[in-house]
Amino acid sequence: MGEPEEDEPQAVAAGLPEAMAAVLADYERHLLSERDLTEHTVRAYLGDVAAMLEHAHRLGHRDVCTLDLRTLRSWLAQQQVLGRARTTLARRATAVRVFTSWAHRTGLAQTDAGALLGSPKARRTLPAALRADEARALLEAAAVHADDGSPLGLRDVALLEMLYATGIRVGELCGLDLDDVDRERRVVRVLGKGRKERTVPFGVPAERALDAWVHRGRPRLVADDSGSALFLGARGRRLDQRAVRTVVHRRLAEVPGAPDLGPHGLRHTAATHLLEGGADLRSVQELLGHASLATTQIYTHVTNERLRQAYRQAHPRA
Repeated sequence: MGEPEEDEPQAVAAGLPEAMAAVLADYERHLLSERDLTEHTVRAYLGDVAAMLEHAHRLGHRDVCTLDLRTLRSWLAQQQVLGRARTTLARRATAVRVFTSWAHRTGLAQTDAGALLGSPKARRTLPAALRADEARALLEAAAVHADDGSPLGLRDVALLEMLYATGIRVGELCGLDLDDVDRERRVVRVLGKGRKERTVPFGVPAERALDAWVHRGRPRLVADDSGSALFLGARGRRLDQRAVRTVVHRRLAEVPGAPDLGPHGLRHTAATHLLEGGADLRSVQELLGHASLATTQIYTHVTNERLRQAYRQAHPRA
């Protein structure tokens, strides 16, 4: 399924019957205007629902009012046969349940076909994280590249320091504006998932790196369309997530033995080191912007696993 034109409804691009296309277009408007979701989340929801409706259409359905649990289960089963990961299947099942609930609530369907649709349990894997010495080596490697005072070098140090100091998401980092940073109080205002705002502190090294970037690096990259973006690309536009990932991978490649992590790996690292340093789980939840404490609790497993590894390596009767 190709990319739709900017004003073309997702449903039309999916090649659906007119009735299904109209419902999906209404659902898109609902997500954008009433749910206040990010564009990325809306695209993901619509893509999953459109794929399910295409499957239903192939089975003979021409309207959402005829959807049934058997059809939804056969679609998920097909996804599994295609080798989709458990986490992907769980996400798609959730997207469909939200859609069928909305269709039932708005009178478009007499029953909620997805109410009993189960989700495969995802295998919870421990997120990779750097050791404290590896994190220090990463930041030192970036500092070496900034020794010549180049604006990109200063920017890279600042963004790496901020990712590690705050644990913010890469999208949150790229969305920062100059006035989101309170350097006097050493806190940054972040707009997270669901447009929820939170304030996250950062330390002295990040403050120094930010000062160097804002006063000596950023002015040399500013262009007409820079706006108030805190971090800029080489052409002066707001830095995008792909560029940040490139920076993280490139600098980590210079740290011997370090795992190849992306920006999200630095988020995991920050959370792990906070807990290892004695921070309580609730505080880490607030800092990371997790809606559920259960999401944050995975980092306790990371620290416990490190403790077990240290015990096995050090205790003579382990």
